[in-house]
Amino acid sequence: MHPDLRSHLHAHRVVGTSAAGRWCTPDELRGAVQRGELRRVWRGVLALPEQAGDLRTRLDGLELLSGGSVVACLGSAAELLGFAVQTDPAVHVLATPGHHLGSRAGLKIHQRTGAPIGRLDGQRLTMPAWTALEVARTVSRPRALATLDAALHAGRCTPEGLELALGQQHARRGTAVLGELVSLADGRSESPMESETRLVLHDGDLPAPVPQHPVLDEWGRELYRLDLAWPTARVAVEYDGFDHHSSPADLRRDRSRAAWLLDHGWTVLRVTATDVRREPALLVSRVHRLLARATTTPPGAR
Repeated sequence: MHPDLRSHLHAHRVVGTSAAGRWCTPDELRGAVQRGELRRVWRGVLALPEQAGDLRTRLDGLELLSGGSVVACLGSAAELLGFAVQTDPAVHVLATPGHHLGSRAGLKIHQRTGAPIGRLDGQRLTMPAWTALEVARTVSRPRALATLDAALHAGRCTPEGLELALGQQHARRGTAVLGELVSLADGRSESPMESETRLVLHDGDLPAPVPQHPVLDEWGRELYRLDLAWPTARVAVEYDGFDHHSSPADLRRDRSRAAWLLDHGWTVLRVTATDVRREPALLVSRVHRLLARATTTPPGAR
């Protein structure tokens, strides 16, 4: 953390505020807290209200408390790297020699011997592929694939990097089931639910769809992208997140898109979280029927 963001205020420090870099009297500090100008980040660490919940601010606060740099790991590292797929309110850091942070609410300290460590914008953290595998080991199977997909999509690691990290963690709990997911991981997936949908289709023994398949016009220009598609059969599955904030213009675009795809022989099955998580067998059955019908129907009849 840069020195001008630190201020020793008797028993408290302030991170990321105009008070940083100068001494404050106890009355000034007390008044700022009472007026809501400062908020507690950790015991002994304060910040502006709009910054107090920010992960980087919380990590900066831990560095003040520990007297040295901390290493973000697991969900905290994934968030910094841009591929966290679910919210984790706790801050996760590695236990490092010489920096003794005590356990406290909102802070989880982990022992991870051998974890490769790098830096991102000055913050120490576990390396991307290692982080993705670490997170994947601790979440459900669908969320694990979503995490691996997101790490690839963010450009933070490669399939080969995931394979290497899997080998590095082979003896750790939970890695035995990740081999299949590492082989399935695809950076073309653009959302966690798209990843979960793809896993359901895989588990249903359906042919692998193409994530984010581009649909071209007669001049070869991209018109649309389909979440999951079987181009030869002109069958697609799209996840519908029910965006209730869509404008009338958005709805008109959606209808125009659906009509164009139908006119050009595409069958698009729209699915929801209920289909994916509660009725996966029914979803697989529907897709199977659509693919079977596409292979038995002459192209001109569609």
